[in-house]
Amino acid sequence: MDFGHTADETRFRDRVRAVLQSPDVVAALRELHAAEEREPDERGLYRLLGEHGLLGVDWPRRYGGQGRTAAHAAVAVEEMMRAGVPDTLFVNGVQTVGKLLLLAGSEEQKRRVLPGLAAGRCFASVLYTEPGVGSDLSALTTRAVAVEGGHRIDGVKVFNLKSGITDLGLCAARTSSEGSRYEGLTLFLVDMRAPGVRVQRLDTMADEQFHRVGLEGVLVTDADVVGAVGDGWALLAEALPLERTGFDFALRAERWYEAGCAGLTSADGGPDGPAAAPWLADVGRHGAATAAARLLAWRCVGSVGAEGLDELRTSTAKWYASEQAAAVARWAATRHGPDAPPELAALLDSAYREAPGLTLSGGTSEMMLQTMSGFLLAAESADPYAAEVE
Repeated sequence: MDFGHTADETRFRDRVRAVLQSPDVVAALRELHAAEEREPDERGLYRLLGEHGLLGVDWPRRYGGQGRTAAHAAVAVEEMMRAGVPDTLFVNGVQTVGKLLLLAGSEEQKRRVLPGLAAGRCFASVLYTEPGVGSDLSALTTRAVAVEGGHRIDGVKVFNLKSGITDLGLCAARTSSEGSRYEGLTLFLVDMRAPGVRVQRLDTMADEQFHRVGLEGVLVTDADVVGAVGDGWALLAEALPLERTGFDFALRAERWYEAGCAGLTSADGGPDGPAAAPWLADVGRHGAATAAARLLAWRCVGSVGAEGLDELRTSTAKWYASEQAAAVARWAATRHGPDAPPELAALLDSAYREAPGLTLSGGTSEMMLQTMSGFLLAAESADPYAAEVE
C-alpha cells in the first residue's frame, strides 16, 4: 500500500497548517491551554475551526462539508492534534455521530444536524454505555416505548465524554425484547436539553471527566429515529469501525513519544552523549511502534472508498495504537521522573493519568482482540491454506 500523499493532499496539509498558525486560532489555543480549569470549554476554538472549514472536510458540501476525501480529513485531524487541538469533541461529534448520520440518517436529519456540526455551532456526544453493561451493547437495558408521534426513553448512560456541553446525544435504546439480545435496538437523536435529561459529572483520573446521563421519560419524535426502528445493532456494527481507526490514539502516542525523547538530542539531532545511552533502545523500540501505529491508522483511511472500513483492520489499528499510546506514556513519565521542567511535567502527568483509559474507551483491548481472533479463525476455517495474518 502506498502511504504517500498526492500533491493535492500535500497542498491541503500546508493550507491546514497555515490556518492553525493564523492569529485567531493561535490566540484561541493559547487561551485554552492557559485556562486554570481542569477541562476548559473548547467550543469557541471549534467554532473557529468550523469557520475555516476544518471539521467536515470529507462531507458533501450540501451538508456543510468541504467535499474532499477521507485522506484530506485525516490530514486535517493530524495537523489539528499536532497543534494541540483537543480531539474528543471532534471524535464524538464529527467522526462518530456525523459519519453515522451520513451513513444511515434521513435527509431531514442530515440537513438539520450536519451543517451545525461542520460549522462548530452544534456539538454531539454518544450515549451507548450503561452501568453494569460496559462495552457489551447487546446487553443494553435503556428502553424506548412507542408513544403518539415518537418514543419515550427511560434509562441511564455512563462514561460519556463531553455530555455536559453537547447539544445532541446519539442514544442506543431497546425498543423490543423479542428475539435475540442483538435484536430490538434502535438509535435516537436526543436533545440534551430536553425535559427529563439529567447530566452529572463523574470524576476520573484523567483531565476529561466522564458523565452520567439520566433519561427519565424523555420524548423524541419519529424524526429523531436514526435508521429504522429495530435496526440499531446493524447500524452500530457499521458505525463502530468509524471511531476505531486508531488515528486519535496514534497521534497521542506520537505526542507523548516526542515528550519522552525531550533532552536526548543535541542541536544537530544526534544522541546527546553518554546520558542518552541507557534510553536509546527504548527510543528505537517506541519510535518504531509509534510509527507502526500511525501507519495502521492510515491503512484504515486508505481503505475508505475502495474496500470500505472493515472491522478487522479497524480493530487491529485501535488495539495496537491505544496499547502503544499507553505504553509510551508510562515510558515517558518514567524516563523524565519528577525532575522534568514544569511544562513537560504537566504534559507527562496528564498523559500518565489519561493512558489507562485509552485501552478501554471506544471498545476495550480485550474486545478488539476477540474481534481480531474471530475474523482470523473464520478465515482459517474457510480456507486453511489461504488464511493470512496481515
